[in-house]
Amino acid sequence: MNKHEETKAPVLVIMAAGMGSRYGGMKQIDPVDEEGHILMDYSIYDAKQAGCEEVVFLIKRENEADFRERIGDRIAESMRVAYAFQELTDLPGGFSVPEGRIKPWGTGHAVLAARNVIHGPFAVINADDYYGRESFSLIYRFLTQTADDALYRFAMVGYTLKKTVTENGHVARGICHVDENGCLTDITERTMIRKTPDGTAWSEDEGKTWHDVSPESLVSMNMWGFSEAMIPELEARFGAFLQKNLPANPLKCEYFLPFVVDELLQEGKAVVKVLPTQDTWYGMTYKEDKQAVTAALSSMKAKGMYPAAF
Repeated sequence: MNKHEETKAPVLVIMAAGMGSRYGGMKQIDPVDEEGHILMDYSIYDAKQAGCEEVVFLIKRENEADFRERIGDRIAESMRVAYAFQELTDLPGGFSVPEGRIKPWGTGHAVLAARNVIHGPFAVINADDYYGRESFSLIYRFLTQTADDALYRFAMVGYTLKKTVTENGHVARGICHVDENGCLTDITERTMIRKTPDGTAWSEDEGKTWHDVSPESLVSMNMWGFSEAMIPELEARFGAFLQKNLPANPLKCEYFLPFVVDELLQEGKAVVKVLPTQDTWYGMTYKEDKQAVTAALSSMKAKGMYPAAF
């Protein structure tokens, strides 16, 4: 990133193309308060308070009308809005969609789908998560004050594990390991983490055995900050990923964003600053989570953190 690029304002990229299989239905446009706001409204409000002026929605093309009607057109009245579409057929030359494949290609592919509308630093979040005011301030401050040099300078907001688990089942979380400078060394993906009477635990055998993990562990909730340099890296590595993984798992292999970040770390091409937050994450992994999310947001409004209408 040169000095000219350093002045570009960060944009917010929202990944909203997920199928929502565990929750059932389009949870991204499911209202979470009496005013009809969805979780994305809260993220966009917090991002705007942090200084964001543009949002990019990563969606499925067939959902475009719903998204424009429910949120996009309204947000466009106060912020710049762009759309990018994650499509199964968006593949490098020489590759085709395996017969029977319906699952999207993963978060790395989702961000890559926005390559034509990202022209500077950007933050990435999930559509169906509540991240908190401090988290957006941290990531936007980093993106406006940091430039690539000999290395890519990326960032990730780190949440305390105990503030990211649900009462209603298990979750997948990336346990983060950091060095003495607060920079990410690696992420250990745990696909089953649950609350226990003594804290938190993980399993790798479908819940037959469980292993304790500190509830104070830092975890990734897919809130990243990247320079524009991440886009060509995602593009350059996608073909190699497909070549390796399609033969073994043609219907379900996914090109995850943390996978590419980890590759860049191991190759010594990037430094990822972990920005710890005290915010509590809220999300709707399961239908039963909605009541707790609604109650938490109502409490925040009562404390004056959010206006009734925004």
